[in-house]
Amino acid sequence: MADAEELKRAAAAKALEYVTDGMRLGLGTGSTAKHFVALLAERVAAGLKVTGVPTSEQTKAQALSLGVPLATLDELPELDLCIDGADEIGPELALIKGGGGALLREKIVASAAREMIVIADETKTVATLGRFPLPIEVVTFGVEAIKLRLKGAIATAGCDGELKLRHKADGKPFITDQGNVIVDAHLGRIPDPRALARALEEVAGVVEHGLFLGLARRAVLAGANGISVITP
Repeated sequence: MADAEELKRAAAAKALEYVTDGMRLGLGTGSTAKHFVALLAERVAAGLKVTGVPTSEQTKAQALSLGVPLATLDELPELDLCIDGADEIGPELALIKGGGGALLREKIVASAAREMIVIADETKTVATLGRFPLPIEVVTFGVEAIKLRLKGAIATAGCDGELKLRHKADGKPFITDQGNVIVDAHLGRIPDPRALARALEEVAGVVEHGLFLGLARRAVLAGANGISVITP
């Protein structure tokens, strides 16, 4: 039976079939996206012409080390395709992303692409979003006040749960590439993702949240029985 990394690599390999010569690609962040960048680099070495826009400093470093040509989103404000992973995939390809802390750049890059393809192993699919903690990126000023407002906003969307400021292994707050912090909302279930998204966006100090709604056009899922491709 394939292990988790083999499944991630299989999903990444299938997604690579959607990449054609000359494409402008959004390159995702995370363990599954890392496999995609590595496989893409092999194709580039063999002659494929593409330009990537990375969604994090981590992905940028990997792509550069492997020889994948890169540009900024200012240089390429419109992309053909964005390929990224997800922490949860719900009905209609509603996603929770941000487990790796790159949700802001990931959402900006995905929004700039004509199509977003999500790659994952099949265990990431759920009937109702929320089992995975929802990352909410907030500014560093007044975090406790922001958390209080978040608690109220979350309640209006029919959700409840503990809000935890994300920390690194050394005990210091996790800082995103944009210099912000992340509050992880442990909600258990999100009955109405769109209502929650609207509520979170009204809280002053929230920079972005990890609900990716209406962005993914295709999901490539790897499982014990092979690869499946689903659409909304």
